[in-house]
Amino acid sequence: MREALRASLEEAKIIQSQEDALDYIAKRGIAQTYVKEKRIVYAKLLLETEFLPHVSTKSNGALQKSFFLGYMANKLIKASIGVITEDDRDYYGKKRLDMAGSLLSTHFRQLFKQYTEVMQKILKKDIDSGVSDIDIKKAMKHEIITRGLKTALATGNWGKDKNGETLKTGVAQVLNRLTFMSSISHLRRLNTPIAKTGKLAKPR
Repeated sequence: MREALRASLEEAKIIQSQEDALDYIAKRGIAQTYVKEKRIVYAKLLLETEFLPHVSTKSNGALQKSFFLGYMANKLIKASIGVITEDDRDYYGKKRLDMAGSLLSTHFRQLFKQYTEVMQKILKKDIDSGVSDIDIKKAMKHEIITRGLKTALATGNWGKDKNGETLKTGVAQVLNRLTFMSSISHLRRLNTPIAKTGKLAKPR
């Protein structure tokens, strides 16, 4: 394992302190134009919020993240030198499902953004035209959210991209009640985004 790491350690010889390391990270992104102090603050912020956000996004999460990074590197090296076998990416125990709650929350977030944009537009128009008393209630078009959620649940079309194209189809479906077994099998169905032309035997 040490031999496998040797090249990385030799390459990292130039970095002798935490400050150097943070500067090295920041220079590889948008922060290369900043002064050194600003670069370091930027790199710290990146590591806190963007790097391994599922472990921690708090300022005191560095230790947990370093353990997790070590665990990842350890597993990678073990697999590369043949101590352990490679993970199977098609194994369902390693997959994560979009459950009803997360699907609804992402859809609601999109609709709420739309709602605030429309509200902003109406209020801006009122202010620009010089209306003496601005009616905020009139600008709140709550039916955007109601209609959006109802439509999504009725059609099963979920979320829209920048061009207004539907992202997912068939998310909400009418439960099959032909027989008891058909209901059970319908409830247990998963939708895996694999191309129909793919020749992968395992997930099938």
